[in-house]
Amino acid sequence: MAPRNKYTRGEMIEAAMRVVREHGIDALTAKALAAELGVSTQPVFTCFHTIEEAKREVRVAAEQIYDRYIEEGLHMTPPFYGVGMQYIRFAKEEPELYRLLFLTPTNGTNSFMAALGHSQDLVRESLKETYHMETATADRYFRDMWFVVHGLATLIVTDECPYTEQEIGAILTGFSVSLCKAIKEIPGFEEGTFDRDAVFAELVKK
Repeated sequence: MAPRNKYTRGEMIEAAMRVVREHGIDALTAKALAAELGVSTQPVFTCFHTIEEAKREVRVAAEQIYDRYIEEGLHMTPPFYGVGMQYIRFAKEEPELYRLLFLTPTNGTNSFMAALGHSQDLVRESLKETYHMETATADRYFRDMWFVVHGLATLIVTDECPYTEQEIGAILTGFSVSLCKAIKEIPGFEEGTFDRDAVFAELVKK
């Protein structure tokens, strides 16, 4: 009979999370996880068939943490601003988990697009209610705003963001107001069929 594992699967996942938070997902090896737990690699492979299985569990746990950040943002006023700032906060406080979820391809898929779709599902109904938008409009607004938020967050995790939290908030507000106004007031903007030259010619007159 094989000896009973000293650690539960949950405890193994928590240890794997500590390794990833400190050193990144590429540092999660059987040897590193065993060292974190103070055991040989045998208990690691008793719990996980492969280290890739452990990495999948870490990704699931990281998504759950990210979702809690977003849920908190949805309770702020206005909700979508709160979500954007919580996304920034997640990047600041959990840089390696951010890298894992948003900058690390998995199974040949685009990590950003997969994460964008997941985030979009979390906030779609709030956007529709708050900004009085139909589903397609809310999704277009979300997509365009998320490019801005993602760009700022990526600057943060690469230690290249020169902006304060207050400045980031102002940037997000400016883009949000501009995009919402364009969607609601420029015929054909959402579909991309508007006359860009005419719109800009009118704007520069003001």
